[in-house]
Amino acid sequence: MIDAETMLDRIAAADSLSELEIVRVSALGKSGAITALLKSLGTMDAETRAVEAPKIHALRERVTDALAGKKAALESAELERKLATEKVDLSLPAPESVSGTVHPVSQVMDELAEIFADLGFSVAEGPEIESQWYNFTALNMGESHPARAMMDTFYVQPRNADEEPRVLRTHTSPVQIRAGEKHGAPLYVIAPGRVYRSDSDATHTPMFHQVEGLVLDRGITLGHLKWTLETFVKAFFERDDIVMRFRPSYFPFTEPSAELDIGWSMEKGRRVVGGSEGWMEILGSGMVHPRVIKNMGLDPDEWQGFAFGCGIDRLAMLKYGMDDLRAFFDGDIRWLKHYGFRALDVPTLSGGVGA
Repeated sequence: MIDAETMLDRIAAADSLSELEIVRVSALGKSGAITALLKSLGTMDAETRAVEAPKIHALRERVTDALAGKKAALESAELERKLATEKVDLSLPAPESVSGTVHPVSQVMDELAEIFADLGFSVAEGPEIESQWYNFTALNMGESHPARAMMDTFYVQPRNADEEPRVLRTHTSPVQIRAGEKHGAPLYVIAPGRVYRSDSDATHTPMFHQVEGLVLDRGITLGHLKWTLETFVKAFFERDDIVMRFRPSYFPFTEPSAELDIGWSMEKGRRVVGGSEGWMEILGSGMVHPRVIKNMGLDPDEWQGFAFGCGIDRLAMLKYGMDDLRAFFDGDIRWLKHYGFRALDVPTLSGGVGA
């Protein structure tokens, strides 16, 4: 019978993965000592096998567990050594073959910021984990409002049982409440950022990007909203032949509300922006509901405003000819090399926002 303690001592004494592999092969390989014992069970009579089989299987289990534990320890030690000794100088220039590219979503965010900066808007930000007050209630969606269920919300487990669950924000609209509270009026802001909804297919992902626009001032009308969106769409798609139409719609936080459609045409078998062969909806908009203005701490009799919101990922798909939203988040370097932008392709109105 093999001396188990000697074999376990050899495993414990192994200083490298290669040494450990030699021990493993000598014990459990095709010609290993324990393998030979297992093969010998077939030559034993039933009485002897009943006595020896449990001993041999127990030995194999002990050796197998020892090998696994030693391998994990050696791998952990090797990782610690690499972390301690291997360093990368991030200030060194990267060769052209591995140079990074700007993700189309980041590019479109820069394009939006450039366009709206020219119109006098600033960029506002807010937390991605929101209270239900900012995400729903302050936006005119009470506890029983059906929109709360329609948005497929992700709820965050509260730390204490008496706390209300927070949510991963379902839109960037909460930022308009925070901006109004902080800065008051007049106010001209856009709020781009990540939002979350429990949905996933070719045109929906659980995490996506949205931009919200908000104007608060005296004497604001639907005419101001219409001009702003027409100016934005033509500047973003860099075409003057885009046909647009507004359709009446409903959103809890705007009244009246409208969706903006743009015309499209078929070119080389693909649907492209421009022309009038059909219509596609790109954003929702409307005049800010007086109750929402009041929830910002402002007087709706003095201040009026409009708001609009659209998906940044969808804008990128339309402008740059992408057909599957899920590819945005796959991390495929080949996709990014095809659709990505060079770091120096900074959007400008004079040079073209789609640099």
